[in-house]
Amino acid sequence: MTTLRTVAVDGSPVHVLESGAGPTVLMLHGSGPGTTGSGAWATTAQALGTSWHVVAPDQAGFGRTPVPAGSSGGLRLWTEQAAGLMEALGIEHYAVVGHSMGGAVALALAAARPQQVTSVVAVSTMGAPGAPLSADLDAIWAAPAGPLGARDMLSRLVLDQALVTDSAVEARAAAMRAGAGAFASLFPPPRARWVDDLTLSARTLATVRAPVLLVHGADDRVTPLGTAAQPLLEHLADVRLHVLGRCGHVPAIEHPHEFRQLLSCFLRGDRSH
Repeated sequence: MTTLRTVAVDGSPVHVLESGAGPTVLMLHGSGPGTTGSGAWATTAQALGTSWHVVAPDQAGFGRTPVPAGSSGGLRLWTEQAAGLMEALGIEHYAVVGHSMGGAVALALAAARPQQVTSVVAVSTMGAPGAPLSADLDAIWAAPAGPLGARDMLSRLVLDQALVTDSAVEARAAAMRAGAGAFASLFPPPRARWVDDLTLSARTLATVRAPVLLVHGADDRVTPLGTAAQPLLEHLADVRLHVLGRCGHVPAIEHPHEFRQLLSCFLRGDRSH
């Protein structure tokens, strides 16, 4: 059963999708305008079935979760809010799955909460030292709310342009318009500074003790494999990288079956896959 509810974290509301029962998996979305926890992860959560307790929040500034008063967003806020959410829910141990920006948050959370985070899956992740702002990420953060901006953004996210359907564009345009006010405050130009904000130092990455699975598309133009995932292999103590050919920035959409299989095996502790 899937539920949507609001949880107070440090006095600020966080909107959360929850489903299933069992070991907890915190699922953190990426940074594209119109992105929400349920939009990014509801299908994956459904496919994982009832054997996992999935928690997928709208992070601050996205969906129905506001940026707390006096804050401007950023990695520190998202990391602290994720940790605070799990504390508010009374969950002591959990795996973390993060996409793009959410991958950087997942790694930062694993470094900050080594006793709580049991494993990390960082998908098309940001966070690698020295990673530049790609032209495609710059364009996605700048995409105007509406059908044109939505179509342009979706076309950059996936390799197979057949996935950029009219219905997908329409849904994303509506989500972009709904969250335009809050999103405008998150990544104003010059945008390279926001990539820097989401970068984890080599020292921080070295403190991550949890096993990490990196999942990346070979054709990702938003966070390219060579600058986003491969450098992390040098810094993480217990890491493996799975590269999907003919795949852009969203493996969960572009290769859903294989992605879910990878996720399930790794979360179960099967490191042979």
